[in-house]
Amino acid sequence: MEPRGNRFSKGGVVSTPGKRLRGRESIWRLFWSRFPLSCVPRGTPQKYDPTFKGPIYDRGCTDIVCCVLLVVAIVGYVVVGVVAWTHGDPRKVIHPTDSRGQFCGQQGTPNEKKPFLFYFDIVKCASPLVLLEFQCPTTQICVSKCPDRYLTYLTAHGVPGELGYYRDFCVPTFDPRKGPIEVLKDRECPAMLIPSTPLARRCFPAIQAKKGVIMVGNETTYDDGRGHRRNVTELLEGAKKANVVLETRQLAMKIFEDYTVSWYWIIIGLVIAMVASLIFIVLLRFLAGIMVWVMIVMVILVLGYGIFHCYMEYAKLKGEAGSDVSLVDLGFQTDLRVYLHLRQTWLAFLIILCVVELVIVLLLIFLRKRILIAIALIKEASRAVGHVMSSLLFPLCTFFLLCLCIAYWASTAVFLSTSNEAVYKVFNESACPFSGQTCRPETFNTSNVTKLCPDAQCLFAFYGGETAYHKYLIVLQFFNVFMFFWLANFVIALGQVTLAGAFASYYWAFKKPDDMPAFPLFSAFGRALRYHTGSLAFGALVLAIVQVIRVTLEYLDHRLKAAENKFAKFLLSCLKCCFWCLEKFIKFLNRNAYIMIAIYGTNFCTSARNAFFLLMRNIIRVAVLDKVTDFLFFLGKLLIVGSVGILAFFFFTQRIKLVQDTAPPLNYYWVPILTVIVGSYLIAHGFFSVYGMCVDTLFLCFCEDLERNDGSPERPYYMSPELSEILLKGHLEPSKSADSQG
Repeated sequence: MEPRGNRFSKGGVVSTPGKRLRGRESIWRLFWSRFPLSCVPRGTPQKYDPTFKGPIYDRGCTDIVCCVLLVVAIVGYVVVGVVAWTHGDPRKVIHPTDSRGQFCGQQGTPNEKKPFLFYFDIVKCASPLVLLEFQCPTTQICVSKCPDRYLTYLTAHGVPGELGYYRDFCVPTFDPRKGPIEVLKDRECPAMLIPSTPLARRCFPAIQAKKGVIMVGNETTYDDGRGHRRNVTELLEGAKKANVVLETRQLAMKIFEDYTVSWYWIIIGLVIAMVASLIFIVLLRFLAGIMVWVMIVMVILVLGYGIFHCYMEYAKLKGEAGSDVSLVDLGFQTDLRVYLHLRQTWLAFLIILCVVELVIVLLLIFLRKRILIAIALIKEASRAVGHVMSSLLFPLCTFFLLCLCIAYWASTAVFLSTSNEAVYKVFNESACPFSGQTCRPETFNTSNVTKLCPDAQCLFAFYGGETAYHKYLIVLQFFNVFMFFWLANFVIALGQVTLAGAFASYYWAFKKPDDMPAFPLFSAFGRALRYHTGSLAFGALVLAIVQVIRVTLEYLDHRLKAAENKFAKFLLSCLKCCFWCLEKFIKFLNRNAYIMIAIYGTNFCTSARNAFFLLMRNIIRVAVLDKVTDFLFFLGKLLIVGSVGILAFFFFTQRIKLVQDTAPPLNYYWVPILTVIVGSYLIAHGFFSVYGMCVDTLFLCFCEDLERNDGSPERPYYMSPELSEILLKGHLEPSKSADSQG
């Protein structure tokens, strides 16, 4: 016996034999008619329940264990933040500090006239962990200026003029009467000086390449103090790697400077994006069909203009000196403006925009009939949003909570990273019971150690700490990242279940809007927090675990880039792909599970299972209808982002001027442009997410409505006549829908 739901008109996936099949829909129906239904998990369809009137109000708490676990984790997170704020010093991120923890150039200190930081052995700064810990495991001192010549200590020793210059880069306790080997062993002076330039108040080697040969200043060799000239390339290979790592800080400082002079205009650009998104959404409420087609045409025109602009720039650079250099030969440059003077850059942009334009046009051609159906669903969503207008402002609440999560995570990460301290240990030549123990340079000379071990010294050992807190810093950083993902996903889940509850109240209202609650959004928000905090925490926890695994895999991939193990790289790539797919699937499942939670009040696992089976029983509609609306919303976001991005590009490159010299001077004009583009996308996504959640909720309610009711006077559909007319394609008379019965 054919189970209920097999007919397309009743919410199933297979057409009745003998009916004429039309177009691409016939291909899908034919496929599913030949595909064994027993292979597809479909669950049990919902049955008619005369007492069901939409979101259930008489519900209980769900997933209490996860709720308690979330509260405990938040308390632990607060404790970690307080401890990090107690030990950390974020000034270390911007202002350099020497090995004693004193800031360079700070007034009222011995380093007041020494604003630059000098590294004894900059090769040790080549580790990627430097970016995490903000310190290099080598002795660091503050100097008045960076070295401007290449010089070794063996060469300078014994030459008064050279030694006088060299001692400026030695520790204050340097004793010139010691022998060279003893001085280097005690780490009182660096083994060599390299011509350096001050970047971000730190002395970086002035390394450059000339015809493939590494140069430091104008030297390629040096005197090692034994009468031999040696190639400097070997010694500076590590310094070159360290310079690449440390230049990241200098780049960050320039980006920070650009933000300080352009933040005002960035905010204006984001406000323009917000106003444009709001106007678009309001117009979509009243002119859904017209706005969708206008949006499609505008996206095509914006991309077309981008293609035209790229071609004009490409043609303008023809014949200019240096414009034919390839991107591979140029390599990576921190000043991205250099790439805009290459024809190959504009050719790449031109090809990318042409491909995007072609793909969108082909999709519009093949999906033209589905777009008409999707427009009907968007019109219904517009009516729902019109009855719950407060939903348009609700993303601001979600955005505010996400900003709190990001701010707390970032500040905690910085404080944890700057919690390391300079650790000093006892070093000696003869036997000493205190050898290897930690010490304090300020009190070492008056301690009992110097009496028992006269040759002992308190020297810098490493950056870190030997307390329990310092030993588990990496664990605390991992916990910080994990909690960020968990809380961010929880905030997003709270917003989704709140919107789903409000829009479900609209759909299941027999007489719209008379049967809707007075404040559907606030009612749904209260139900979510009161009864389903645990369920939301459960879904967010599952997603956070997968995201942390992906971050770990990305870190391992970064560490294995220099490895030669092909199998390990292949396995890691496969794992990254699998977990990326798993994250996408979990996000999709969670979104629909939250809709079922908002309607029925069941726990997370039950809701996820019911949502999955409901979608499987309506797989064709999911494939050809629900995703088409997502495509249309993506075009809307693309239109807003493209328009604001083009305006920002012309403004910050001074192609247009609102008033004289409006655009601020910048190191990299792409910094505010990319910020405006990313911010505009997030703002547009926030507004369109309301419509997206509305469409998904109405779609699931529509599928439930088809299974619960049959359109008869005894069991009328709850969908509106306009929605039933186009979605059911004539199988349902409009008079059998809820509004008509009302």
